[in-house]
Amino acid sequence: MDRQPGLSVRLKLTLSYAGFLMVAGTLLLAVVWVFLLRYVPEVINTPPSRDWPAIPPPAVPDRNALVEAFLPKVLLVLGFLLVFGLVGGWILAGSMLAPLNRIAHATRLAANGSLSHRIVLEGRSDEFRELADAFDTMLARLEAHDAEQRRFAANASHELRTPLAITQTLLDVARNDPSRDTSDLVDRLHFVNARAIDLTEALLLLSRANQRSFSRARVDLSLIAEEAAETLLPLAEKRDITIEVSGEVASTDGSHALLLQMTTNLVHNAIVHNLPEQGTVWVSTGVHAHHAILVVENTGEMLSRQLVSTLAEPFQRGTERVRNDHAGVGLGLAIVQSIAQAHDGTVTLTPRTDGGLCVTVRLPAALG
Repeated sequence: MDRQPGLSVRLKLTLSYAGFLMVAGTLLLAVVWVFLLRYVPEVINTPPSRDWPAIPPPAVPDRNALVEAFLPKVLLVLGFLLVFGLVGGWILAGSMLAPLNRIAHATRLAANGSLSHRIVLEGRSDEFRELADAFDTMLARLEAHDAEQRRFAANASHELRTPLAITQTLLDVARNDPSRDTSDLVDRLHFVNARAIDLTEALLLLSRANQRSFSRARVDLSLIAEEAAETLLPLAEKRDITIEVSGEVASTDGSHALLLQMTTNLVHNAIVHNLPEQGTVWVSTGVHAHHAILVVENTGEMLSRQLVSTLAEPFQRGTERVRNDHAGVGLGLAIVQSIAQAHDGTVTLTPRTDGGLCVTVRLPAALG
């Protein structure tokens, strides 16, 4: 936005300080003047002395003499107050606005793409320091978000490039060998294309969750859990996995579609990354400390805390980058975390002592 040039804040504060000092000094001198005039008559009549004219009467100033003596001093004092107010106001305003100059400098650096700079304003807490601390916190979050987006973009590009490269290779083979049976080629192209479509849809869902572009309504996590378990029951039976759903009503405000996707991702992840046979998935809901809680646990191999801490990152699939019909595209838990954060919630991943993973989602409970 183009604006006309104006006075700086420092100059405005300086003029304000000087003006206030002048007004206060003028009022003070006016009070003194009124007080003096109250006790000094306009004309003072002095009775003649007995020794007059040998001894003249004492000189007693009247009001006119007081005006002649007082007015120059008033002008001198007002001039001193004006100079003192301007100089002192300029120095005081500069000292007061110094934190704003540092904040403005950090803002310009951030606007130019430097998010690593921090203000770190010293001293005790006041309005300027609260503003600086809030700005530092914002910069830290922006830097972390920027790093996450860069890493995500790099991983997404790599993941999308793989199916495209495979497709290109298969097409080149078919073109160079026209006599080759195309049925196998079509099946492989169909599989690779399906994986690319799944990845694209997951990326779009993740973007939608990050943008929070959804309407909110009352949602019961217990019903969501039952719906997700029922949807994935055929997959669980195929892999000899038992799904147990329990818990109480846990209502929250959010998107039914996104929360269902979040729960489905968790249950799907628990089924896929489970024991080869006779595994179990536990899904429970509840309300605790004004939070609607969803817990999904599964049996499986032993997991270290270091590995678990990376599972919510995009395109992380645990110890192996498994690629089968149900391995997913590596965005399941990343989508879960983004959906939870979009609903002002948190996701906690902890390894189970007996093997497997426990995922706890905490969302704000619905009021009323």
